[in-house]
Amino acid sequence: MFLLPGRTEYVEKYSLVATEFAKHGLSSLAIDWRGQGIADRLVKDPMSGHVGHFSDYQLDFDALLEHGGGMPKPWFVLGHSMGGAIGLRAITERSDFKAAVFSGPMWGIQTSALMKPVMWSLCWLARAFGVDQLYPPTTTGAKSYIMTEPFETNGLTRAADMYQLMRDQLSAHPELQLGAPSFRWLYEALLEIRELVSSPVPNLPCLTIMGSEEGIIRQDRVKARMANWPNGTLHIEPGGKHELLMEDEATRLRISHMLAEHYLNA
Repeated sequence: MFLLPGRTEYVEKYSLVATEFAKHGLSSLAIDWRGQGIADRLVKDPMSGHVGHFSDYQLDFDALLEHGGGMPKPWFVLGHSMGGAIGLRAITERSDFKAAVFSGPMWGIQTSALMKPVMWSLCWLARAFGVDQLYPPTTTGAKSYIMTEPFETNGLTRAADMYQLMRDQLSAHPELQLGAPSFRWLYEALLEIRELVSSPVPNLPCLTIMGSEEGIIRQDRVKARMANWPNGTLHIEPGGKHELLMEDEATRLRISHMLAEHYLNA
């Protein structure tokens, strides 16, 4: 299973997920995308979530496949959030995989109707004036969301122990922290999402999981994509937020079992 983390994430965050999949006989290989985790940062500000082109992540995925080329087949994809956008592009263009799972995939970024045209304009202006490495307004800037957002108002998980685990990891290894996306990342992400909306449905089994209280990515885009996926299934977890793989233990184990069954029955 090729595990594709979301923006700001790092390999170590998924140790519990990989452990559960191993119990089902599934090996896991994860990656730190360029600009996050322990991968090289791309701009002087180490907290900036930056990328030159969204297609650069496909180069990272190529490197992951090359590194894991000796892993036993069949191969599967698990993409969370930004990893869901990268993974969707990958399975659309490659035929290496037997099945896919997406968790809260970034097939649309949640924003108000009034802010959408403003966001596009600001990103374009930032590029035009050569300051697209800066942070958009109304973001956390050079601060980690997990380290600054109280558990009570976080949009990631209902599980206090998992939220604390993520905080403990970042406290122990501050070099893993990442702040808000740069103007350039946001612009490139919006372009990629616009292309993915009209991309063909890949011909392989797909299970997508999403929380009913998801507020980071656009639920309507996920529902529309899965409604047109002939061999696709959408599971909406009641009360779940953005990170269903980082929920309470009972929910985590149930969802891990659901995902493993999907892969093994594909």
